[in-house]
Amino acid sequence: MSAIKIPQILLPTVSDLSAWAVVACDQYTSDGEYWRNLKAFVGDKPSALNLIYPEIFLGNDDEERINAINEEMYNYLRWGVFREVEGLVLVERTTQSGTRSGIVLSVDLEEYSFEKDAEALIRSTEETILERIPPRVKIRQNAPIELPHIMLLYDDPENTVLSCVGRGQKLYDFDLNMGGGHVTGTLIANPQEVIEKFNSLAEGAQSAGRYGTDKKVMFVVGDGNHSLAAAKAYWDSIKIALTEEQRREHPARYALVEVVNLYDKALKFEPIHRFVRTDKSELFVKNLPQEGEGRAVIAVGGRRGAVHFPQSIPEGIRLTDEYIASFIEQNGGSVDYIHGREETFALSEEGVGIVLPAISKEQLFRLVLEGGNLPRKTFSLGDGNEKRYYIEAKAIR
Repeated sequence: MSAIKIPQILLPTVSDLSAWAVVACDQYTSDGEYWRNLKAFVGDKPSALNLIYPEIFLGNDDEERINAINEEMYNYLRWGVFREVEGLVLVERTTQSGTRSGIVLSVDLEEYSFEKDAEALIRSTEETILERIPPRVKIRQNAPIELPHIMLLYDDPENTVLSCVGRGQKLYDFDLNMGGGHVTGTLIANPQEVIEKFNSLAEGAQSAGRYGTDKKVMFVVGDGNHSLAAAKAYWDSIKIALTEEQRREHPARYALVEVVNLYDKALKFEPIHRFVRTDKSELFVKNLPQEGEGRAVIAVGGRRGAVHFPQSIPEGIRLTDEYIASFIEQNGGSVDYIHGREETFALSEEGVGIVLPAISKEQLFRLVLEGGNLPRKTFSLGDGNEKRYYIEAKAIR
């Protein structure tokens, strides 16, 4: 059985798509001005902003906000804000890194696992924090639709999948707000052939022992790890009451995602930096473990300097996170995860910024298959403005 399903996609019918599409909800979590400016830009126009819960606001009137989101979803469905299109969508996104090509499709959550030693066709790449799942599941419980910012990666150095894509009808073509670049969506004319190419790609990697193991994998998670885990948890919670026939076709069994070739030239692997908000910055730096031949950068009060870091970047991140957690437990403060060096340096006026090195994207599949999940927030696919914008939706009930 394939892990891929051709979805019934809901596309916005609105006249102003630039106001409709907004960046992933887990971005700019320390930048309230970004979200205020976005809200001002959107105004009263129909927008995906009204259908998502930006993480910067989590913990503030959660139930009221979730209820408002669900109500607006039903309103948009009633008002004809969406039209339905069946198929796979070729998404071409131009940013400062170039033009990135992805394919929007549905994946079977029965073929996905976020467990460390899982042998599923679709796997998480980073540790999943279980306590972060219930709030996301709560958002789904009464939601009629999902809007994905999930990006999965596939390992295709020869670019065999995109080479076989046939172009059909153009679905959208517009500039994204807030510096997100430009995006074009085109219906794929030969979806079944593309799905077969994904299947043969995974089979070929397994038979060739590409990762030093006989394990088979089709996709790993690039972005949206906890959102996909929440979709899985929600599906597991409702499938118990369904018959076998109902389970096969229930819309919540399938999650809408964008899949991108790991080797896409415009797909930049960026480290996710740490910012510790504390009034004890000197104590933090004094006791920070420093070992290894690698390098990281510490910034305090706008000043910066290099420190020793382990050669194994995942191990270095794990040790750094353990130290941060211990420091906060003993001294108070908080931690945030920042996309971008300059953003981290700017925040260091209010604490300590730790600018981390990046893993090589060519290592990703092997690292995951050999050692299981990486530490959470190990890498990011590009800067914050390059993250997936919400455009398409799909029914989940």
